[in-house]
Amino acid sequence: MKGVQYMWVSSRGIFRSLCHSPILRIGLFATCATLATACNKLGLGDSAPTAPTPPPTAGSTIFYTAVGASDAAGVGSSAECIPFTECPNGMGYVPVTVRALKAQGFTVNNSNLGIPTTVIGRDFGALGAMYGRTIVGSMIETEMPFVQTNATVVTIFAGVNEILTIRSALGGGAGGSDPNGFVDAQVRAFAADYATLVTGIRARAGSPRIVILNVPNAAGMPFMAGASLADRQAAQRAAVGMTKIVVNPLASSSITVVDMMCDGRSYVPSNYFSDGLHPNDAGYAFMSSEVVKAITTASYPAPQSSCAGMTIVP
Repeated sequence: MKGVQYMWVSSRGIFRSLCHSPILRIGLFATCATLATACNKLGLGDSAPTAPTPPPTAGSTIFYTAVGASDAAGVGSSAECIPFTECPNGMGYVPVTVRALKAQGFTVNNSNLGIPTTVIGRDFGALGAMYGRTIVGSMIETEMPFVQTNATVVTIFAGVNEILTIRSALGGGAGGSDPNGFVDAQVRAFAADYATLVTGIRARAGSPRIVILNVPNAAGMPFMAGASLADRQAAQRAAVGMTKIVVNPLASSSITVVDMMCDGRSYVPSNYFSDGLHPNDAGYAFMSSEVVKAITTASYPAPQSSCAGMTIVP
């Protein structure tokens, strides 16, 4: 089974197995019950800088939590991972990163929280539901509460599922005569959700080294090759806004940003599964190579302020 249909069937299978876990059901119930009070304690929206977080010391133990969606689970690779399980031989970027770090002499304790179809916040989940998208959770509600409290490294990759949701909404008539205004409003919502997510991670784990992958230009990814010009323009506007306005400004002494937007490998068809949306083994390998460098290098380059990847569609 191929393409996006393959992702949905794969995701349903994953979640059927998870639903048989009483520990997970109890954990999710407790999360929902305590979320309202927890959010008040997180200081959401507080953008005060944290102390510099250096790369891990050579040979040390890394407690690594991955926050993401199908990318973290490795959908499209030759070896996917079931969420919340050990996956030492997975081919998604998270298990590949773990193996690379171990090869460099680190001991790695990994918690991979990535859940296929997940979006960053409940608002995007609600928007997707209005327009027929299958979205099983949000990073803020179903992943952030499970970040390791002793995490020393946290990776985050969000944005592509949100762009798919925006496209579905536009296709269903959202935005009316002002689609650009609608897209821009969703970028602002993404910014608010990202602030909540990062602040919540810090409240739970202290000052981990946070590595964020910014949002590639979906309009240049193979799955959109046959889309209309207006559709591709909207996807580009959303992706560039999310990257330039939301993610790239987060780069600091405590957050490293991997520049997926301006990396030409993000747009090479041979780096993708047959659906043109999910990376294949080669695509995940290039993502992992950058994540490993971002984790271990003190002088990892800052994301570019402009590049050809931002203007793929005229």
